[in-house]
Amino acid sequence: MKKSILALLSVVLLVVLAACGGDSEDTETTESDDAGSDEPTTIVVGASSVPHAEILEEAQPLLSEENIELEIEPYEDYVLPNDDLDNGTLDANYFQHIPYLEQTVEDTGYELTHIGGVHIEPMGVYSESYDDIDSIPDGTEVILSNSVSDHGRILGLFESEGLITLAEDVEVDAATLDDIDENPKNLIFTAEYDPAFLPELYETEEHTLAVINTNYAIEAGLDPLEDSLFIEGDDSPYVNIIAVREEDKENEALNTLIDVLRSEEIQEFIVENYDGAVVPVSN
Repeated sequence: MKKSILALLSVVLLVVLAACGGDSEDTETTESDDAGSDEPTTIVVGASSVPHAEILEEAQPLLSEENIELEIEPYEDYVLPNDDLDNGTLDANYFQHIPYLEQTVEDTGYELTHIGGVHIEPMGVYSESYDDIDSIPDGTEVILSNSVSDHGRILGLFESEGLITLAEDVEVDAATLDDIDENPKNLIFTAEYDPAFLPELYETEEHTLAVINTNYAIEAGLDPLEDSLFIEGDDSPYVNIIAVREEDKENEALNTLIDVLRSEEIQEFIVENYDGAVVPVSN
């Protein structure tokens, strides 16, 4: 009888121990799963080298504090970043303004949008031959980007300086070269160049005006505020944005990215690092 009781107790003890062992294993699995949830979220963002990639580099440690790992893919042109965003190579890109994005969507059918603006790069007009607007002679050639989405912006800049007037019934941001109404200096607008090539033309072509995007001007060693003949004011509507796929508009990590880029730390970096050639925005 005693042996039977002892045997029964042994079986019960083994069952209890097995159950405890199972709880321990489950606990370890749960703890392991919890540890896995602490892995950082990785986002891949395409950007022009200057100033966009530089600004993103400044944001990396701030994003790390939010458990987000930012990978930056540099681009030197204006076409591939949207192609790669559409095909999923990138999670977002940072190089363009809203009119350019809208033109790309219209031309390609890509389902892209944006989640906010970060900064403005005032576009400038440069010349190695002329020191002021009054010295520009009749018939001067104006070399500008082949990006149609920039043409209204450029023409609006020339109109604001009194060099041309546009047709009254056209919106400035939608204006084309055909919308020039008055051109008292008979300026010749040549729009057949890749934007990245314009700084080189500025240095090699005499007796011309070159309209250069600020990022390319800075990259070429120009000081937009000091070296330009004239330049947009800081109220330009052409804000540079974070573009994403439509399906990712509410993505938490990407929206944290825009919050960080609009933070006081990053805005101060932009102001201090670019001396007014790049102007931060907060909304």
